[in-house]
Amino acid sequence: MRYFITGATGFIGGRVARLLVAAGHEVVALVRTPGKAAPLVELGVEVAEGDLTDRERMRAPMTGADGVFHIAAWYKVGARDASMAERINVEGTRNVLTLMQELGIPKGVYTSTIAVFSDTKGRMVDETYRYDGPHLSTYDRTKWEAHYEVALPMMADGLPLVVVMPGLVYGPGDTSAVAETFRQYLRGRLPALPLATRYCWAHVDDVARGHVLAMEKGRPGESYILAGPPHTLTEAFELAERITGRKAPRIRLGPGVMRGMAKLASFAEKALPLPPSYASESLRVTAGVTYVASNAKARRELGYDPRPLEEGLPETLEALEA
Repeated sequence: MRYFITGATGFIGGRVARLLVAAGHEVVALVRTPGKAAPLVELGVEVAEGDLTDRERMRAPMTGADGVFHIAAWYKVGARDASMAERINVEGTRNVLTLMQELGIPKGVYTSTIAVFSDTKGRMVDETYRYDGPHLSTYDRTKWEAHYEVALPMMADGLPLVVVMPGLVYGPGDTSAVAETFRQYLRGRLPALPLATRYCWAHVDDVARGHVLAMEKGRPGESYILAGPPHTLTEAFELAERITGRKAPRIRLGPGVMRGMAKLASFAEKALPLPPSYASESLRVTAGVTYVASNAKARRELGYDPRPLEEGLPETLEALEA
């Protein structure tokens, strides 16, 4: 089989590309900066220079593909410049899926996120849940638009697409805000943790495998949550303490305190360039929020089986110290 993939130089996409190559498939990766694709070339991946915002440059490399994995996304929290979010997450998705439709590609997998559900306020939701705003971050909003205003309507019109929705993805190679928080902890520079903030933690290798399962077994027109087991941030850092022997921060900030800090930061950042972790958006998305959703459907229909955090976190911490 021949697969076209976006985001192959990224955290999840790189793992998906490796799995596909290992299974004997041909892989064509859309890459904006070919110089960053040396590891893909070494794997035997065909690299096509292009950009999500330029539909026509994707046409030739996508032509003849048996399937499309659209994984690439703009993902930043607390960024002062979010101008590319709409162009990449929304218009880029529209470009990929429209071209897939025009070329008659038999099947596609689009990487959405459970962040489209925003703060579930403690409720463990599933694929039938819908939240319509307001959103806590630019990332949440633009991925919501891509999910509900681009992907789902095209699926309803017959596009043979499967949507996968990861939660918090962690593992070696992670460069997210959560990885940076663990890095600060390992360096003894993390002063406090937010209380009640809860995520579904899935190891990147399991999420990548979930993408391949979605292509192999997923039903076109359906969405599948690829989230892992739920844990609060404090639980995750208490586990890290047991693994490393290094004390987790003892100062715990309640949701009200975090929301108050976010409000103050929203005024301060109008005049000062705050570090991303202290930006109002970053504080807002950790103010006792719960990004949690059930993976029961993916387990049942795809055979998705994410490992416990206890198994995945040790190698993640080891990689962050390297």
